Amino acid sequence: MSESQHITVGVTGMTCAACSNRIEKVLNKIEGVEAQVNLTTEKATVDFDPKTVTVEDITSKIEKLGYGVQTEKIEFDVYGMTCAACSTRIEKVLNKQNGVKQATVNLATESASIEYNPGLIEEPDLIGRIQKLGYDAKRKAEKEDKQSQKEKQLQKMKTKLIISVFLSAPLLVTMLVHLGGMNIPDIFMNPWFQFALATPVQFIIGWQFYVGAYKNLRNGGANMDVLVALGTSAAYFYSLYEAFKTIGNPAYMPHLYFETSAVLITLILFGKYLETSAKSRTTVAISKLLNLQAKQARVIRNGEETMVPIEDVAVSDRLIVKPGEKIPVDGIVIKGRTSIDESMITGESIPIEKDTGAMVIGSTINKNGTIEMEATKVGKDTALASIIKVVEDAQGSKAPIQRLADVISGYFVPIVVGIAFVTFLIWIIFVTPGEFEPSLVASIAVLVIACPCALGLATPTSIMVGSGRAAESGILFKGGEHLERTHQLNAIVLDKTGTITKGKPEVTHYTADDETLSLLASAEKGSEHPLAEAIVSFATEKNVPFLEATNFRAIPGHGIEAVIDDKTVLVGTRKLMTEHNISVAHVEQELVEYEVNGNTAMLIAVDGEYRGIVAVADTVKETAKQAIKEMKELGLEVFMLTGDNERTAQAIAKQVGIDQVIAQVLPEEKANKVKEIQLQGKKVAMVGDGVNDAPALAVADIGIAIGTGTEVAIEAADVTILGGELLLIPQAIKISKATIRNIRQNLFWAFGYNTAGIPIAALGLLAPWIAGAAMAFSSVSVVTNSLRLKRVKI
Repeated sequence: MSESQHITVGVTGMTCAACSNRIEKVLNKIEGVEAQVNLTTEKATVDFDPKTVTVEDITSKIEKLGYGVQTEKIEFDVYGMTCAACSTRIEKVLNKQNGVKQATVNLATESASIEYNPGLIEEPDLIGRIQKLGYDAKRKAEKEDKQSQKEKQLQKMKTKLIISVFLSAPLLVTMLVHLGGMNIPDIFMNPWFQFALATPVQFIIGWQFYVGAYKNLRNGGANMDVLVALGTSAAYFYSLYEAFKTIGNPAYMPHLYFETSAVLITLILFGKYLETSAKSRTTVAISKLLNLQAKQARVIRNGEETMVPIEDVAVSDRLIVKPGEKIPVDGIVIKGRTSIDESMITGESIPIEKDTGAMVIGSTINKNGTIEMEATKVGKDTALASIIKVVEDAQGSKAPIQRLADVISGYFVPIVVGIAFVTFLIWIIFVTPGEFEPSLVASIAVLVIACPCALGLATPTSIMVGSGRAAESGILFKGGEHLERTHQLNAIVLDKTGTITKGKPEVTHYTADDETLSLLASAEKGSEHPLAEAIVSFATEKNVPFLEATNFRAIPGHGIEAVIDDKTVLVGTRKLMTEHNISVAHVEQELVEYEVNGNTAMLIAVDGEYRGIVAVADTVKETAKQAIKEMKELGLEVFMLTGDNERTAQAIAKQVGIDQVIAQVLPEEKANKVKEIQLQGKKVAMVGDGVNDAPALAVADIGIAIGTGTEVAIEAADVTILGGELLLIPQAIKISKATIRNIRQNLFWAFGYNTAGIPIAALGLLAPWIAGAAMAFSSVSVVTNSLRLKRVKI
């Protein structure tokens, strides 16, 4: 699709996988739309072509299918209005915004009430739109967070469940009479007493099933509500028919199943309550990340320090941060000096020294100095907000393994209704000819035991918990498909600089004079390469003068060339010197010694004459050797990829235990080297941190970016490792393997449950209330099994 837009819409009213599949199928039939609907997160992610379809078309289509589009309501105090024209203008503009369902602006109270879809437009956008009109707005009250909404939902479900249990308990006693011949008061067996208890359960407590069934059937779909409504209604109305037969005939012994319908609804509500409670715990990773955010900031306005909510901080605001406080937003230090604990973002346990000009990350902790900073990124643009967005996207995405369950769920309910009907016919014709009651009981059991919920929950709950567990460890999967594919890896390619090594090399040997060092450092000052930074730092320590370089030219994979005081300076490899006819054969042995010991040795020439050698070493990360050992234990073939010469590369590889080295690779060749390994039939992961690694990260089956690296590399990767800890890479693979194993367990039990349960129910070996309990248990067991991932050892 050309110039496609991406939106996330909250969907309410889904009860099982058939619902999510129905919405997804209908949305994907719209021209220019690609949609995925996730039952667990209750969200639809939609890519659409704005030239052919609008946001309103998409949301109205969801609502026409009988579901709700989740909205939130917020109230603002609006400042600057002077007459009705002001309030009318603001109201009119707000109502035109994509994602705003209804906006009302009140001049008398100087307030605005807005109902909006948080997946399409956010609170800062609404405030910004009001400010663009020349007014100002401030949130009236704190918006309810998702956790409190879940708690309210659970409390409502709990109340309904308690009432249902209270009304169903006496009916359950009558069921025990049928099973064991207990003696109980006659009132319990009175059909009209049972009717009085069962009716509110059926039509008040259970009304949600009728509503859901009606909406689905009206739109040509069918879900779990259809099965429940059919099964319980059959039991209820047959019992009511039997009760009417006692009128005028007190000797008639009715065959009542009021207890079946009431207990079924109670058991299903109990299962849904447990399921919702368990599902709320799958989002604990997001809650933890949200709790890391600062709530307030100390802003300098009109020369005074003012504490304001974090939402009111704007780009370019000046902030004061005192020791022990969280950095409110991303920014730059403009005054003061301190050390900051950035472990929650970078994984670096040692606080980082920050001086004027240093970048600081929102939500990290200021340790021991008061600083003044300028905000550069706020709201959804901050580093933490980006991490939260990645985790939310991963938890809301679908893994390829879910497709089979989706296909089956789409056809499941109609097939089950057909099986129930066939079961009824077989029983009434062949098993118990002419006997309506046992035929009805068997068909009800089939309807009730079959539920697509377990199939629909099997994959997304595992993905949610697995990606959340990974995020807590500092591993960010960009989507469920990446979490799934990671377990298939059998080869991994590691970039050397900044990945295996610390990426902060130091000069270890220098063989020329101070004049040459001045020319060398002046030339390297124009380069952003880590080796150049090491040389510049070395020259600064030696207090040599820096001169102005002209005609600077970086020669990828070979070195640099620059003109300084009319002198041509070359710094780089043997090949660079050879191309300029500069003889370096007499220092070959010296070069080899440096390289064998893991140094990168560069030759220096001025005006076509050899001047000396500068050797730079990049130390290996402390945990690199252990990480590579663990990768091998997981069955991975480990490669090191570097632009260094063969000897230096082999020296580093030997230190960390890598046997296969691909050296002297130009940046543009890295992607081709990854492709060559893939052509050997291997599933390859590429791990890198630099801009020049981005093509290789994109080509690899799984691209893994080191979080301390460049934004380009992180953007190109499928997985981001926060900080530079290589041990997180084998942990990511272990989490992937554990998650896929968990999904397979869920799918096995979900398929197995229905495969075994439906025939058993059809044979009349299950009472309907036992079938209902089993159905409820199936969904709860899937979610509970997924939650085990929170405790998996990695």
